[in-house]
Amino acid sequence: MVKVGRPPQDPARQLERGHRILDAAADLILRWGYGKTTIDDVAKAAGVAKGTIYLHWKTRDELFAALLRRERVLMLAEVRQGAPATLAELYGGYARVLLRRPLLQALMRGDSELLGKFTRQKQQAGLSPTMGAPLEAYVAELVRLGAVRAEPGEHAMVANAVLYGFLFVPDGLPKEDDRIAFLVADTIDRALSTGRPLSGDDADAVARATIDFLSATQEIAEQRLAASMGGTQKAQRSV
Repeated sequence: MVKVGRPPQDPARQLERGHRILDAAADLILRWGYGKTTIDDVAKAAGVAKGTIYLHWKTRDELFAALLRRERVLMLAEVRQGAPATLAELYGGYARVLLRRPLLQALMRGDSELLGKFTRQKQQAGLSPTMGAPLEAYVAELVRLGAVRAEPGEHAMVANAVLYGFLFVPDGLPKEDDRIAFLVADTIDRALSTGRPLSGDDADAVARATIDFLSATQEIAEQRLAASMGGTQKAQRSV
């Protein structure tokens, strides 16, 4: 006897629907904040039934975690498009893109009014805009190549402090995103570079290390996003 039931949905359509739901959630959270945004609101804005959202995510928290992970993937992809060739250019790219992504800005600032309890969960959820161990390995390679000074050490902390400082000083910053990005890159270059010109081969090696770091970081971010896409990811694994 042949069982008759609902035919499986096209995984591509499910994926598109999942991203449409995330788009709607992003718009509503930026308008009202996480605490005031309900699954009903998201379903209405996305043009789907409330139950459809639960096919992708069991809870509102899971949906929002997926949204933040997608923001991180999009940020890294945009930074990579700029083809940064040095540590300073990498952080300048982070600054430029973060200034265009208010949800990630709010996460970095710990804006509890906009993000609610997610401001306390960014580390364990893997949502921090920069990564610890991969960044340390990347910087160690730059030190070996003579592009970054070995001293004073704590390179990741210094670079992240510069980024956070320029993005979130309350007053006195330029209004132009490109100008802030330039200042971030220039400050990191002055603080951490050796100041010595590199040979062509070494400069190429630094550029490759930078892109390799971004590629590895983006791959990890994409894996975390895929794991957060709920029913969409299950459908993708079935094909």
